[in-house]
Amino acid sequence: MAILVDENTRLLVQGITGREGGFHTRRMLASKTQVVAGVTPGKGGQEFEGVPVFNTIHDAVEETGANTSVIFVPAPFAADAIFESLDNGLETVCCITEGVPVHDMMRVANYPRLQNATLIGPNCPGMLSPGKSNVSIMPQDIFKPGRVGVVSRSGTLTYQIVNELTQRGIGQSTAVGIGGDPIIGTDFIEILKKFEDDPETECVVMIGEIGGNAEQRAAEYWQSEMETPVVAYIAGFTAPEGKTMGHAGAIVSGGESTAEAKSQALQKAGIRAATNPTEVAELVAEALK
Repeated sequence: MAILVDENTRLLVQGITGREGGFHTRRMLASKTQVVAGVTPGKGGQEFEGVPVFNTIHDAVEETGANTSVIFVPAPFAADAIFESLDNGLETVCCITEGVPVHDMMRVANYPRLQNATLIGPNCPGMLSPGKSNVSIMPQDIFKPGRVGVVSRSGTLTYQIVNELTQRGIGQSTAVGIGGDPIIGTDFIEILKKFEDDPETECVVMIGEIGGNAEQRAAEYWQSEMETPVVAYIAGFTAPEGKTMGHAGAIVSGGESTAEAKSQALQKAGIRAATNPTEVAELVAEALK
């Protein structure tokens, strides 16, 4: 099985005619994802790579039965794009867009739960279930179908660790990049729960980074609620205090937000924490024995 996206995913691309949306739509189509619609206001009636383009989400859902959307619209319009997707009944919404204002996300944050929907992102690489569906900007060729779930705050570290797993012959059920902004739609705990409920995910890799306390909360959840083994990796041991490192949420402010504090909390809970990406694959191989 897989979580969030699979062979039943019927994908709608918001911003399909833009540069980024168009580029990644071609990649998703090449990986056999069911891209059934695109939305660009003012361009309804056109086609992009054989995919019909609509002016509104309402029209696209009504005509195609789309159940998932991926958002590539500019940051000032991303919150409205999320609201429009959720208001039209889409079950899963993935916002790739980076630079979405924090105040916009404060308006959005709790709305998916009211709609019984899942929001991934913003500022994330998306979701990919190898051999089933690719709703992401992740490189498909490094993935291999298998039984390890991956959840990460970092895009490029996801690629590196997935590649390490694949090189060892270890496949993945689903990889989810939740995003690195201070306010995101779905956190570690929500994804860990989905992996715990998936009978075909036998181990989970959790990739964290400096800033906040999401990893500590995930460790507490794992300790009390999960049986599936988790292997973790925290980036940022050498990050200088008080400096933003890549992601808006990755700011070391001392205390529990440091990589060292997070790693210690994970290990105290019983989660094995690797010191580098290669060791992650080694620990996963041991957990699967």
